[in-house]
Amino acid sequence: MRLDARKIGTCALSAVMAFGMFALPVSAGSDINNAIKTTNAGLTASLEQGYYDDGLVLGDKPADNESDAKLTREEIAECLAGYNDLGIAKVDGHLNVREKPSTGSNVEGKLPSDAGCEILEQEGDWYLISSGKVKGYVSGEFLLTGDEAREYARGVMHKVVTSKADALRVREEPNTDSKIIMTISNGEEFELAAIEGDWVKVDVNGDFGYIAAEYVDIAVKLKHAYTIAELNYGPGVSSIRVKLVQEALKYVGNRYVWGGTSLTNGADCSGYVLALYKKICGISLPHYSGSQSKYGRGINAADAKPGDLFFYGSGRSISHVAIYIGNGQIVHAYDSRNGIKITSAYYRTPICVRSLLD
Repeated sequence: MRLDARKIGTCALSAVMAFGMFALPVSAGSDINNAIKTTNAGLTASLEQGYYDDGLVLGDKPADNESDAKLTREEIAECLAGYNDLGIAKVDGHLNVREKPSTGSNVEGKLPSDAGCEILEQEGDWYLISSGKVKGYVSGEFLLTGDEAREYARGVMHKVVTSKADALRVREEPNTDSKIIMTISNGEEFELAAIEGDWVKVDVNGDFGYIAAEYVDIAVKLKHAYTIAELNYGPGVSSIRVKLVQEALKYVGNRYVWGGTSLTNGADCSGYVLALYKKICGISLPHYSGSQSKYGRGINAADAKPGDLFFYGSGRSISHVAIYIGNGQIVHAYDSRNGIKITSAYYRTPICVRSLLD
């Protein structure tokens, strides 16, 4: 699979202006390369060879697989044109996105350094912005705007692979016989490294993996803001998983009652899981951990996401269940002495891990 160069056609003028260049009149249907030549004399020498080679743009058609990750002028123009009023976070770490234009206001999310946002309005030294799933106010002290933002964005945008399927497998090599590194959820994003036939090569935390190209979308993007929930539980974690974990944590410290199913008055391990899945997810489970382990699909413990279930016991006999809450931890109705508590997911070796929320 190869990304086809998109023709700008009658949008050539707006695309040129999106680069922050001085736009001379161009006729409808003009090729964007010619438009850029005409309007930016500073790049004439490079463009006469068909390339603007600053390590980012390598022409309209990549010469080899590795350059599939590079951006063409058309792709950059299209990405920039997606913002009516672009802002770029220029800060070490993250820029707080607050509920109100005040440093004492609640933090709604965080905008990573070099991430983009849509500026909605300005209130004094604060900007109301929208980015990803986050809407709120950021300090103008740390936000690039206008032409400065658009020019800076050209150097930090990149091609992103987005999963469009649940339980999508990432493999070590570009074939279905290769080892599965991890499974990912619908909407999870990775940076594109290359396109190799029917597979895309992606960057996974500094290592590389392969995903079948038919199950992903590829687009040029800027980084975006993350909600507090996404920061706590990881990007791509669905809202239902977050709600389940947040509800489960409300009852930490409550009593363990053998045979109980009450979140407030006491529950055993499977009764605790039964009550939470029914209340938050609308899923009815039996009141026995061994039977619960037959629901959903089996996954590797390393691939577990918040809300998945860890099962424990002796040999193959299951006698205990817990809810994974992320960062290698579980919450569970432990025993009559400890009640509902948080522990390491590996306080015992899990017999199996099941996902019911995909």
